[in-house]
Amino acid sequence: MTTPPTLFLTVGLPGTGKTTEARRVEVEERALRLTKDEWVKALYGLANPPSASDVIEGRLIEIALRALELGVNVVIDFGLWGRDERSALRKAAADLGAAVKVLYFQLTPTEQRQRLDRRQAEEPHTTWHMSDEELATWAAIMSIPTPGELDGSEPVDDPPAGFATWDEWREHRWPASIS
Repeated sequence: MTTPPTLFLTVGLPGTGKTTEARRVEVEERALRLTKDEWVKALYGLANPPSASDVIEGRLIEIALRALELGVNVVIDFGLWGRDERSALRKAAADLGAAVKVLYFQLTPTEQRQRLDRRQAEEPHTTWHMSDEELATWAAIMSIPTPGELDGSEPVDDPPAGFATWDEWREHRWPASIS
């Protein structure tokens, strides 16, 4: 009997270490790494159009789910700030018989700012400028994973009102194309 594949979900604000950890997981766990920022940079360069973000995430998620079907470990490397996003992905992975590991990263705002400034100075082609106001807004809207999400002991929530299934919600949250 073979070991089921694992879906690794990186959760955290910009600059907290998600991509560094995703690169480690990619090597150590032989996982397909799907890093949204790399795709946005490749497709849009200096632009970071909000209309493209959800579609790119959705395409990467579809690739991730197909890889899990094929028995390949996957690490999704984008913030996943919402519990509903994480719940939808946990449910999709479980439906495929895959395990899920939620990896949460946090820093103080000062440490985060220092890392982002260093990245902007040393590797400007990999990032975009982020203001302190943006960082504060994002921190305020992020849903921090619960201990049960992190250790896998907490059941997946029911889909939000208006959605019969998590698949339906996922298709709504991550549209197939830019409208």
